[in-house]
Amino acid sequence: MSTDRVLATYLIETPHRVEDAADALAGEQSSGTFTQVPGETEELRERFLARVERIEELETVEDPSLPGALPADDLGRYRRAEVTVSWSLENMGTNLPTLLSTVSGNLSELRELSGLRLLDIELPPAFADAHPGPRFGIQGTRELVGVYGGPVIGTIIKPSVGLSPRQTAELVRDLAEGGIDFIKDDELMANPPHSPLEERVEAVMGVINEVAERTGKKVMYAFNITDDLDAMLRHHETVLNAGGTCVMVSVNSVGLVGVSHLRRHAELPIHGHRNGWGLLTRYPYLGMEFAAYQKLWRLAGVDHLHVNALQSKFWEPDESVVRSIESCLRPMFADDDRAMPVLSSGQWGGQAPDTYRLTGSTDYIYLAGAGIVAHPGGPGAGVTAIRQAWEAAVEGILLREYAEDHRELMQSLEKFGKLRRAADRGQ
Repeated sequence: MSTDRVLATYLIETPHRVEDAADALAGEQSSGTFTQVPGETEELRERFLARVERIEELETVEDPSLPGALPADDLGRYRRAEVTVSWSLENMGTNLPTLLSTVSGNLSELRELSGLRLLDIELPPAFADAHPGPRFGIQGTRELVGVYGGPVIGTIIKPSVGLSPRQTAELVRDLAEGGIDFIKDDELMANPPHSPLEERVEAVMGVINEVAERTGKKVMYAFNITDDLDAMLRHHETVLNAGGTCVMVSVNSVGLVGVSHLRRHAELPIHGHRNGWGLLTRYPYLGMEFAAYQKLWRLAGVDHLHVNALQSKFWEPDESVVRSIESCLRPMFADDDRAMPVLSSGQWGGQAPDTYRLTGSTDYIYLAGAGIVAHPGGPGAGVTAIRQAWEAAVEGILLREYAEDHRELMQSLEKFGKLRRAADRGQ
């Protein structure tokens, strides 16, 4: 990696020669415009103009992926290619919002491009020097929850909205006494009139601290402190002073500046929820890949980051989820700058074998909602069933075989396995 240049790799589609489209991309995102202007000297262009570093031509197609594109070439084709462009660090310094504007700004507006997707970015070490990254990450999270092997097992408070602080605390008691490791607020539950954050923190932490004194196990609860800058800091202090061990923010809602500001003041792990991510990635010829996205949030300082999960209720293919997990677990500049992937959405123990087989890791927070609270034996049995599923997955034992002498797992297979099979059949 260059020590003074930022590299970004794109999937592009264009009616032009790929080389011309790549030049237009590089010019638009640096010193260029549609015509040369006074002051744009050769020396300035040499110093600040983005460079096209690599072009790999791919297939051609007959129809443009995005509306508003220029007409196809004389043969009625649009060309696709992977293109790598680089910028001098002088162009943006280590400013994260300006980095985002540079690598993923007006590019999608260019008529020369009928498709554009940011695939990945490579950053010089100056970004690591300027941004502290995760304070706790994987190891720090494990130490706080006291889970040193296997995934951290957790759940989300449901219903998403409507529960009072007292009702939330009652549910937390059931989960904590059932041996769960981690609980989080829903992204829709922040500081609403029906459940003010301060009251919710007081009620929930009262239960968590009491159960911890009795059992020796303190549940990590990620309180959703998403708000404006000053309010997030106040909310963080509320959680910290109550003995809490985690805060959560909706990263796309508060932005890079919001997360960076919180990270500079935070003494607790930051749980990053990526709601709204589908807007940025679902269409394959627009937006960005998670590989690029997660690097920005790790630099900003999140300790945990949602990645969806295998066989979930959402649109994302399993292979995409696996790539996302692997990208969070891959160090950027140092081993301790990794973020802990958070797997959620329609999870129960049934996905454990494939998740372990495809990732080779258990370094994640594994969230199950109904897979825990709707277990026939209650939330405690739901937690146990998921632990048993992961034990089987790591040991390479078939779930049905392992369940023969693990009652909670057998109940889970009978209920959720049947539901999954019915869903697969479209029933």
